[in-house]
Amino acid sequence: MKVTVELTSQTDSYLIKNLYPLYLYDLSEHYVRYPNKHGIFEDSDDYRTLDDQYQVQHIWWEKPGCLFPYLIRVNAVPAGFILIASPPHCSEGVDYFVHEFFLLRSFRGQGVAEQAAVKVFEQFSGRWELFTNPSERNKVGQAFWRKTIANYSKDTAAELYGDTFDGYKLIFRFDNRNTNG
Repeated sequence: MKVTVELTSQTDSYLIKNLYPLYLYDLSEHYVRYPNKHGIFEDSDDYRTLDDQYQVQHIWWEKPGCLFPYLIRVNAVPAGFILIASPPHCSEGVDYFVHEFFLLRSFRGQGVAEQAAVKVFEQFSGRWELFTNPSERNKVGQAFWRKTIANYSKDTAAELYGDTFDGYKLIFRFDNRNTNG
């Protein structure tokens, strides 16, 4: 199984945008969210179509060198995405933030997600942060990040619970400036 992670351009942004509603649907299981009155997983009823939702996502391709939208492929098939932010779109003292991470269910449990995460971590040297839902509903996600980050950081990562811009979360931080992953 060949896993690749590629930085996408505006031309191929539609691939991530096509996967995004599936990501939001997956999140609804962990956060007990429901679609708006138009059937779109967004907090506002202003989003009537998937095209409306597409428009909001354009920012990921409007700030090269600051926002990094990566597509995950397995044997050339689009399988997920990783959206990485850098300042000013992350916490003070953080160089890179895993804003969104998604892998289609059919590729889970095969090591694809960890390979993809490591490939992206290796793209940038610095202080990293990511957070995830701390609830019982997200035990699989928590276990994934604990294992992946512990393996990558050689057990030097910090794990804490706290308030973030997105509510109370399980937060992971590590620094890969002085390691080889």
